[in-house]
Amino acid sequence: MKEIIRTPESRFENLEDYDFQSKYVDVEKGLRLHYIEEGSGNQPTVLLLHGEPSWSYLYRKMIPILSNNFRVIAPDLIGFGKSDKFADKKEYSYQKHIDWMSTFIEKLNLNNIILFCQDWGGLIGLRIVTEMSDRFDMVVASNTTLPTGKTPMPESFLKWRAYSQHSPGFNIGKVLDMGTVQPLSESVYKAYNAPFPSEEHKAGARIFPTLVPIEEDDPESLKNLEAWEKLKSWNKPFLTIFGDEDNIMLGAEKAFQKLVPGAKGQQHTILNAGHFIQEEKGEKLADLIIEFHKKNTTANNA
Repeated sequence: MKEIIRTPESRFENLEDYDFQSKYVDVEKGLRLHYIEEGSGNQPTVLLLHGEPSWSYLYRKMIPILSNNFRVIAPDLIGFGKSDKFADKKEYSYQKHIDWMSTFIEKLNLNNIILFCQDWGGLIGLRIVTEMSDRFDMVVASNTTLPTGKTPMPESFLKWRAYSQHSPGFNIGKVLDMGTVQPLSESVYKAYNAPFPSEEHKAGARIFPTLVPIEEDDPESLKNLEAWEKLKSWNKPFLTIFGDEDNIMLGAEKAFQKLVPGAKGQQHTILNAGHFIQEEKGEKLADLIIEFHKKNTTANNA
């Protein structure tokens, strides 16, 4: 029997700038995924996918701005935030995360999606874009890639992967703090730790770095290669916004700009930020997404 655990609701009380209404949907029997939905259902949908080891709290600065223009959906991946978690790390896989998020999109019947994806949000989201392309209108990729094992991972990633497996406490707030240029306040640090009151609750966060395919013969590397081939035919608008202090992902934006037809002619941006760019530049990111949508909608209607 798979042991599913939930973070006590009391852990999420009085978090700074996070007073959104919670919604839930089952993505498989007995497995509940949490999400935020703000804005009007009559507007295009912005889907905000977080990565490792954050949760929808990462989008708290972007949601209020975006919801004036869009229907905004910000889910917590299984194992993160207010979503259900498995106590056993073996219950998580790259493909399962894709399956859970695909089910989420189908159950909410999301269409005309503008995807914003960072970190694992891109590893998952970009695969889904290539598998459910009719549901997506535009993509904004930030500090992410689709690894295939063909390019050696930087030493910084290998150190991070080792830390995730061997750190005695695996302090989530500390990880977020290490991935930003500006230090986190005590209240924000606490909020990032909120979903993870015990080692059991951290199983999904612990295992994630080991699920990144870094060898060419990894089955997920081969699936990502197929996704890259499909992205080479992606003619819909595709924008990159990366942080210049992200020593793991900086430079990865060039592959998207070179290979994805929809990236041609877009106003790709490098911001002064670390890996968790939403934490440091949330308001700016929201404005850039609005501009990106407006520019490309106007161009299509011209």
